Amino acid sequence: MHPAFSVIFLTTLIGVGQGLFLALFTGQLYALAKLLPAQTDAFYAQGSLIALLLLIAGLVASVFHLGRPERAWRAATQWRTSWLSREVIALPAAMLFTALYGLFHYFGWTQPLFVISQALPVDATLIVGALGTVATFLLFLCTAMIYASLRFIKAWYSPLTVANFLFLGIASGFMLAAALSAYLSSSLVVFYGTWAVVATLLGAISRGASLYRNSDFRCKISMQSAIGVHHAKLHQKAQGFMGGAFNTREFFHGKSDALLQMLRYGFLLMVFILPVLLILLAYLLESSRLPIAAFLIQYAGLVIERYYFFTEAKHPQNLYYQSMA
Repeated sequence: MHPAFSVIFLTTLIGVGQGLFLALFTGQLYALAKLLPAQTDAFYAQGSLIALLLLIAGLVASVFHLGRPERAWRAATQWRTSWLSREVIALPAAMLFTALYGLFHYFGWTQPLFVISQALPVDATLIVGALGTVATFLLFLCTAMIYASLRFIKAWYSPLTVANFLFLGIASGFMLAAALSAYLSSSLVVFYGTWAVVATLLGAISRGASLYRNSDFRCKISMQSAIGVHHAKLHQKAQGFMGGAFNTREFFHGKSDALLQMLRYGFLLMVFILPVLLILLAYLLESSRLPIAAFLIQYAGLVIERYYFFTEAKHPQNLYYQSMA
């Protein structure tokens, strides 16, 4: 498939935003459970603002691949059958709960409403955070299923696609939380850094599995089956077009195998290896800058990974538009 940068930035930006929100909420729960020094409401408010801005940036990026942006609202009307419509509903819901979570912390609305146990008083931020967590996971599912539900794109039609979107989004979000907490000298920096490494390693396993699966995949459709002529030496001599057309532009990336191999090695290094090494080095050196570098490198790698994700998709129609006359 031809990679659209608007979709690449949409999926990576909202993934980081979702992961950051999950990191903030789980960090709050961890601090309560472990009786850590209380984090300031400003920390959660600032983190929520960053997460919200990332979600908004992803939403803005999505506009650039719409033919008629003024009709974008119609995308939500097909929620019964379309994962894209469900994403259009889930994204504003996640943005709403992220905004409320940040506002409640900003205004200090953290008085206990009721107490589950002595160590876990429940306030409004925990309720909003729990609802936001549900919305965030639903958004991960909807975004991933847009691609994982396409039967004719065999590289995407797998549960591994959902796992990759989930783990890579959580990894980048926790990596950003580690960078933010290191910059603000938060006591949660070790918690965020540790789980950023765990999520990154889980993402490496799922993405590695999908790379292995796709490398071994053989398309069942052939030129012979398409035209009903089962000759062993059937060759296409003309593309069917005298020049480029929508089918030749939108369903094939046009990049060389050498470039794709370089991109594959590049994102594997930048998404999985370098960030983990930088976090481990940050622990040893007690550095507040290395987690920031780890996040920036990982996000740049995620952009490359998502670009490669689209080039992996081999649309069956490309069998019929292979060569120019």
